Amino acid sequence: MMRAMWSAAAGMSAQAYNMDTISNNLANVNTSGYKKARAEFQDLLYQTVNLAGTASSANTTLPTGIQLGHGARLQAVVHQFTTGNFRHTTGQFDLAIEGQGFFQVTMPDGTIGYTRDGSFSKNQDGTIVTAAGYPLQPEIVIPQDALNITVAKDGTVTVTQPGQPLPQEIGQITLVNFINPAGLNHIGSNLVLQTLASGDPIEGPPGTDGMGNIAQGFLEMSNVDIADEMVNMIVGQRAYEANSKTIRTIDDMLTVITNLKR
Repeated sequence: MMRAMWSAAAGMSAQAYNMDTISNNLANVNTSGYKKARAEFQDLLYQTVNLAGTASSANTTLPTGIQLGHGARLQAVVHQFTTGNFRHTTGQFDLAIEGQGFFQVTMPDGTIGYTRDGSFSKNQDGTIVTAAGYPLQPEIVIPQDALNITVAKDGTVTVTQPGQPLPQEIGQITLVNFINPAGLNHIGSNLVLQTLASGDPIEGPPGTDGMGNIAQGFLEMSNVDIADEMVNMIVGQRAYEANSKTIRTIDDMLTVITNLKR
C-alpha cells in the first residue's frame, strides 16, 4: 500500500507541473507571437514480480506478468509552433510572418536571438528595433526624411523620399527556420535561442525554402485557445484531486490495519 501512496504523490506532482504549464499559456493569451506549451508525461519505474514468459511448470509459461508501476513524471514541455491569429494594426513597423520562420535580433551581448513577435519600431538612429531596443538583423536604418515605408511580402524594404519619384530600396529582411523548433531555448521577452536540439538556423528570404511571407501592418497573436486550456485545466484539476483521494484512501486502509489489534 505504501507503493500506492508514493505513486499517487508522484501523480500529484506531475499534475502540478501540468497546471503550471496551462496557467502560463493563459497568462500569455494576448502576448504577440507566443506559442502555447503542452506538458507531456511518462510512467515511472516498474517493479517486476513475475515476468511474462517465465516458466510456470515444466511445460508451460506465464502468458502475462505482474509489474507494479510507481506513478508518473513530467517528461517534457513542448511548444507548438502553429501560426496564431493575425491582428490588423496599420502600424508600418508591425510585421507578421504568414507561415514558418523567425525574425533575427541582436542581443545586448552580441548573440543572435529569434522571435515571432513583429512589433518593431525605430530608435533615435532610425534603426528598426524590438520593443526592448534589440536591432533587427540584417540591420535596416530608415532615412530621416522617409515619407513612407513599405515592407513587401518577400521582405524587401523600400521608402519614398522628397524629390525621389520612385521608391528606394534600403534593405532586405530575412527569416530563419530550424529543423526542430520545439528544441529552442525560451528565455522570455518573446525570444528564443538556438540549442543543439533545435539544429542550426536556416536563413533565407521570406517566401522561399519553406519560409513564410511577411505581412506589414499586422501582428501575430498568441496561438493559445482559451477553451482548450480551460478544458485541460479541469482535466488536470480532477486528476490532481483523484490522486489526493488515493492518498486519503490508502491512509484509511492503513488506519484499519493499525486498529486490528483493538
